[in-house]
Amino acid sequence: MVPALAVAAALRAEGAEVAFIGGERAEAELVPKAGYRFSTIGVEGLSRTNPLKALRSLLRAGAAVFRARALLGELRPQAVLGGGGYVAGPVGVAALMRRIPLVLSEADSHLGLTNRALAPLARRVCLAFPIEGRDGARYRVTGRPIPASNYDREAARERLGIAPEQTCVLIFGGSLGARSINVAAIEAFTGAAFHVLHVCGKRDYPELAGRELPVGYDLREYLDLEEFADALSAADLVVARAGGSVFEIIAHGLPAILVPYPHAAADHQSANARWMAQGGAAVVLADHELTSARLAREVAALLSDRARLAAMGAAARRLARPAAAAEVAQELLEAAR
Repeated sequence: MVPALAVAAALRAEGAEVAFIGGERAEAELVPKAGYRFSTIGVEGLSRTNPLKALRSLLRAGAAVFRARALLGELRPQAVLGGGGYVAGPVGVAALMRRIPLVLSEADSHLGLTNRALAPLARRVCLAFPIEGRDGARYRVTGRPIPASNYDREAARERLGIAPEQTCVLIFGGSLGARSINVAAIEAFTGAAFHVLHVCGKRDYPELAGRELPVGYDLREYLDLEEFADALSAADLVVARAGGSVFEIIAHGLPAILVPYPHAAADHQSANARWMAQGGAAVVLADHELTSARLAREVAALLSDRARLAAMGAAARRLARPAAAAEVAQELLEAAR
């Protein structure tokens, strides 16, 4: 939802009216909170291992196409953006049925199933990363849209309770969290000389919060979008997975230690991490190599070498695509015209 909301804000800034169609997941809370009209369709992810669940998903997707077609008839949009998830499939099909121009956005380093199916019929496919074989007029590399932020480090630190002179290491791994990172970090950095801001996710929070943690170890279950922007603005170094959030990391000019999720579709997190490492902005650790001792050594090596840390931050800023949301929004506006 982060890229979609960023594009919506860019469209709104151009005077466009924006409405969302989604499922009953995070978008059901985030979209109305951001002030947009929100309608739902009933869909679920396609199981790759259970044939009965896969059949149920396909049947629900078929029914969702008719629901989406009716919603598009009510909304009468001039263009439709597909955000790449399985919710976008029925809406994209419904848009094509109604001959509404369709633009797709891909946030990862490979095209997901929905985007692969819809790409041949889309007006434009906006890519976060260059993808081999996905070039020509239909494809455009825009970067991954992220929310605008003023990156006020001093104000962010004040809101988070971090002293101006403290070094801050930010650790996160998605809304549910990343078990391997959570365990390694809490063992590596309990008693660390620097401030630790650890967003561990809902799954592991009860267990980790039960441990005795020192004052400088700030364990959080979850941060909303504004708080997450503050955390990035306040940090000196990030330890994280390598999903779409890599674009938020580089937008803030942050060096990173990335631990790609090994079971991500098409191993796209490893590709994301390699892209950052090749650009000079990240150190990559394989998940099976991650231990508390290894993580402590890698962080200590970076924090003790301020010149290297600064060079990695500068490399991150060179990789950033701050205009991504505006570029995707312009593609939609041109399609609508």
